[in-house]
Amino acid sequence: MKKENIYGIHSTLEALKTNQNIDKIFVQKNLSGDAAKEIINLAKTKNIQLSYVPIEKLNKLIQDNHQGVVAKIAPIEFSGLEETVELAFQKTETPLFILLDEISDVRNLGAIIRTAECTGVHGVIIPKQGGAAINEQTVKTSTGAIFNMPICKVDHLKDAIFFLQSYKVQLVAATEKTTTLIYDIDLKKPTAIIMGSEGKGVSHSLLKMAAYKAKLPLYGEISSLNVSVACGAVLYEVVRQRLK
Repeated sequence: MKKENIYGIHSTLEALKTNQNIDKIFVQKNLSGDAAKEIINLAKTKNIQLSYVPIEKLNKLIQDNHQGVVAKIAPIEFSGLEETVELAFQKTETPLFILLDEISDVRNLGAIIRTAECTGVHGVIIPKQGGAAINEQTVKTSTGAIFNMPICKVDHLKDAIFFLQSYKVQLVAATEKTTTLIYDIDLKKPTAIIMGSEGKGVSHSLLKMAAYKAKLPLYGEISSLNVSVACGAVLYEVVRQRLK
């Protein structure tokens, strides 16, 4: 597993130009200079997440001369969406995918990937911007399942949905904004489950694109489940239906 951070202006610039698997770049607030501007512009062009932080944050990440820039290298190799979907349909007529709409907690992400691997999911699709980073904590929480699961990082989840729809994959959004229970939906078809962020849930724009909206029944005083727990309950309903 890769554990490498790249730091320093020239090293980061070289990593960008040679297409290293950069997950996120931390840039010191108000950093100036032509090379710094080139790093920022290249990162935006490649849709790599940028985070502008105070120097204290960078000093915690790197106890060396970071020159105001630290790039996080992803510990895994990401899979292409088209290749992942095509391979899934070669294996089965009813593949299963998960789309994660800005899941922000790395432990939730790792737990979801662990459950996805256990339930036969064929690919987890995440956005390049706005979601939790794939880091060592994600890998640890997944208990290594992340190395057996294709993770597709896409520019926009909407484009991924359009692509899945072209393969006749039904989109099911897990949301409390419905009266339909997950148990009332036929999940034996090719399916992609959309799970939303911890705070806001599935975004309105993605809800509109889903063929179905479904929820889990809740009988307590708490109005929602942890997203990784909810995802597990939904995935095992898929398994239950497909075991019949």
